[in-house]
Amino acid sequence: MPDTERIWTKEEIMGLGATTDLVTAGQILGKGRTTSYKLAKRGEFPVEAERLGGEWFVRVYDLLRYLRML
Repeated sequence: MPDTERIWTKEEIMGLGATTDLVTAGQILGKGRTTSYKLAKRGEFPVEAERLGGEWFVRVYDLLRYLRML
């Protein structure tokens, strides 16, 4: 099963820590790598994504709120 089809549990998402990378956040939301980067660059990723250095990060709390898991 491709990662984009995996269903993440609340416990698995919380286990990622305070932040996660954009690709993992995209997988949690059912989006592929390329789509995730395109959306983030346009400011259209479903949750706020921040670029620090050369990497994109997403707050796990924001993912959980978006998924209504909190």
